[in-house]
Amino acid sequence: MPSFDVVSKIDLAELDNAVNQTKKELSTRYDFQGVNADIIVAPDNTSVTVKANSEDKVQAAKEVLLVKLAKRGISLRVLEFGDIEKTGLANVKQPIKLQQGIPVEKSKELIKVLKDSKIKVQASIQADQLRVTGKNRDDLQAAMALFRKEQDRLSLDMQFTNFRD
Repeated sequence: MPSFDVVSKIDLAELDNAVNQTKKELSTRYDFQGVNADIIVAPDNTSVTVKANSEDKVQAAKEVLLVKLAKRGISLRVLEFGDIEKTGLANVKQPIKLQQGIPVEKSKELIKVLKDSKIKVQASIQADQLRVTGKNRDDLQAAMALFRKEQDRLSLDMQFTNFRD
């Protein structure tokens, strides 16, 4: 039976490259001279923290990071911005959570969208991904098109993998 998986994954090598490019640009920019700005990726790759000595510098560093991520092909839908927090010594930081996998609530919404569309496919939640099966390839391709259309509304980055005929 034909099937495909819907996943939401970040290419960690591209994330690392974007962070390194951002650090390099911040170290050479004139408006960041003497500013202790830094971007730190958590060891488990679940979040990125932008640090600087003022909220304006955190915003500017975050914008540079977003540009680098977009150029590297990482969707900005996987980012969940936290509040800007004060740290010691008059510094501020902003955590940015990275979404890996599809949360169960979003998977249930995707299944509901599929059922409402009357496309003859079945979907099942498997850990942090969604498997969609159907009788023919055309139905699966229609489901993919439907998911792409709903991607912005659900603020979810999706890739389609493991397509089997």
